[in-house]
Amino acid sequence: MNKSGKVWGETANIFSKNNVSIHRIEIKSDSWCSTHKHEHKYNAFFVESGHISVHVWKNDYDLIDITHLKKGESTTVKPGEFHKFECHEDSVVYEIYWTELLEDDIVRKDSGGKN
Repeated sequence: MNKSGKVWGETANIFSKNNVSIHRIEIKSDSWCSTHKHEHKYNAFFVESGHISVHVWKNDYDLIDITHLKKGESTTVKPGEFHKFECHEDSVVYEIYWTELLEDDIVRKDSGGKN
C-alpha cells in the first residue's frame, strides 16, 4: 500500500487499474483539502467512519452544493467541477476515481462518400 502524508491527514492508494483507482484516506478533525477539480475523473466519496462535508462548485449555477456524509453514506463529484472536502470529526473515507468512455466522442468533418 502506497501511503502519503497530507496537511489534513494521510492517503493510501489501495487499488489502481485501468480507469479505476481507490484511495483510503484518514482525515483529521477540523481540516480540509485543497479546492480542486479533475479534468476527466469522477470522484466518489464513501465514509467508513466519521463525518465530512463535500463542497462542490457546480458548473450549471453559481452556488456551492454542500453534502454532509456520515458512516455508510456517499456522494459523487463529476469531472470538471471544483470541489473540496472538510472534516468535522476524525474520519476514514474511501475515494473512488474512474473515467468513462464517451460513446459520442466522434467529430465528423464530412459524411464519407462512394464512387
